[in-house]
Amino acid sequence: MNVKGIGYLALSVTLVIVSCGQAQTAKNLVKTDTLAPSPATTPALTGPETERYTNMTAHFFDPMLAGRFNGSILVAKNGVVLFEKYKGFRDPRHRQDSITEHTAFHLASVSKTFTAMSILKLWQDGKLDIHDPLSKYLPGFPYPAVTIETLLNHRSGLHNYVHYMDKPGVDHHKFLHNPDVLQYIIDHPNDRTIYSGVSNRHFEYSNTNYALLALVIEKVSGLPYPDYLGRTFFQPLGMQDTYVWTNSDSGKSMTSYYQTGRPFPMQFLDQVYGDKNVYSTVRDMYKWDQALRSGQLFSKGVLDSAYAGYSFEKPGQHNYGLGWRMLLIPNGKKLIYHNGWWHGNRTVFVRMMDEDATIIALSNNDYRNVYSAKRLCDLFGDYRQGKERFDEGENDPADSTGGATVGEPSPAPVVAPRPATVHRTRARVAAKKTTRVAHHHRPVKKKAVQPA
Repeated sequence: MNVKGIGYLALSVTLVIVSCGQAQTAKNLVKTDTLAPSPATTPALTGPETERYTNMTAHFFDPMLAGRFNGSILVAKNGVVLFEKYKGFRDPRHRQDSITEHTAFHLASVSKTFTAMSILKLWQDGKLDIHDPLSKYLPGFPYPAVTIETLLNHRSGLHNYVHYMDKPGVDHHKFLHNPDVLQYIIDHPNDRTIYSGVSNRHFEYSNTNYALLALVIEKVSGLPYPDYLGRTFFQPLGMQDTYVWTNSDSGKSMTSYYQTGRPFPMQFLDQVYGDKNVYSTVRDMYKWDQALRSGQLFSKGVLDSAYAGYSFEKPGQHNYGLGWRMLLIPNGKKLIYHNGWWHGNRTVFVRMMDEDATIIALSNNDYRNVYSAKRLCDLFGDYRQGKERFDEGENDPADSTGGATVGEPSPAPVVAPRPATVHRTRARVAAKKTTRVAHHHRPVKKKAVQPA
């Protein structure tokens, strides 16, 4: 049985648990975008299709797997896992404990997809309204214009706690927790390093938004954030290797590493969750992807709201929904994804909704080149990613750009398969050109390749 089959078996067995609160319709579903949930069943891939996709995916990832990558990769389409590889060790310095399908990686900001969908689940169940001010749920919060929705789409005007809590006056010898972030905001209401003064004016990617959303989940559900995610998503979907990190997980969680192989030490910001701290595997993340597509967890209205763009004050392809990054391709295609970066953990979760295709890549040794996995989208649809360069940068963590790590090979370029008639036509043209050149004995000049 493939991974999708396993996920749906677990999903069907526990469907009553997951959907028992869906009798109420989510209020104010104002976003109606064109992206509908994928059907529960998709056309089966033929043998030649599976072989072609698998071979091209393997060719694409060969350079990454031959390089310094330490992690796991899974690529799937139409419920078929086309490519699944594990490379390296839990401790790459001493080459101990090989990475396997059960090795859970820190998802970094990909964790935000779970936080956002938890909020939307509570909205769908009628337990909150995302248009409400945050102060309704977190008493003492000093900015009435900030709503749950503006937290979800990073338009709250709140700056990143990772920066303003990392300054003199904050005890860096004591671990920070989510209530500490809230209390600091309450205690400094006029500090412009915390709040811009205006909400919903522009997009600003901020981890503060999701640290506060975790507190909303706890307040409304009456459960700790790790328990809510476990009961609502991880357990019903059979995501047995997925969890939210707490102190009790110190013995089993995997460390992240610098490029040099030196481990990242625990820091005072490491225990805040919601913006990060979900650990998972590529197989479990594929279950998450397929469950969201199935239409059994969320209504079409809620998913439309999650996958709609909210930031159009600047022209460009990059946008953000409710917990999801997106690329709005000029040809009308939409790419739903999220990257992650925390310490040495760099992660990619890419979803092509039209094609029911998914790319997941997780790494824990600060391997920046992992973000180029998004270029594989060109194999499945006209996403025009072949020449794009993506990274999860510190200066612009929303969608900053960057190239491969110096000295590391980039994945092979993807040439999307074309119809056979096109291949034949181009072959005939190429044959004529070859015959013509040979007949006149003209040397073929090659263009000089400029260094990148």
